[in-house]
Amino acid sequence: MTAPAANAPAYAGFWIRVFASLVDSILIACITAPIMRLVYGPAFFAAEGPLIMGPAHVLVVYVLPAVAVVMFWIYRQATPGKMILGMRVVDARTGGRPGNGQLVIRYLGYFVSSLPLGLGLLWVAFDRRKQGWHDKLAKTVVIREQADSGQADD
Repeated sequence: MTAPAANAPAYAGFWIRVFASLVDSILIACITAPIMRLVYGPAFFAAEGPLIMGPAHVLVVYVLPAVAVVMFWIYRQATPGKMILGMRVVDARTGGRPGNGQLVIRYLGYFVSSLPLGLGLLWVAFDRRKQGWHDKLAKTVVIREQADSGQADD
């Protein structure tokens, strides 16, 4: 294995990104679950309930988290999970701040990445620049702020 160039970005690997995603999912659940319980009561958590219980369900569980994630990317270049772990989303060509359109495409790209059994998300583990399909679609990469002596974090 050859050593990375001195100015090469330290791409964030699969496992650290999985952990950041888990942190974000827990944070989102801690916010949305109590709201959903207030709106729909314990029936919201019943396994035999309808797929979508109503407008509040769509707004709180799907729309607000999507808006929050994109807004974090726009203003902080990272979600809380990525911030905690010292990562940020950057433009793949320039290494700078991605455009808002890129970030919306990146979010929508999660659906494309997830559809074929999550293959587009798993792609991060094998890609040279650690890009999932959502990153490739949006022309973004996730980098580590502080590289740890050039070691891979997969």
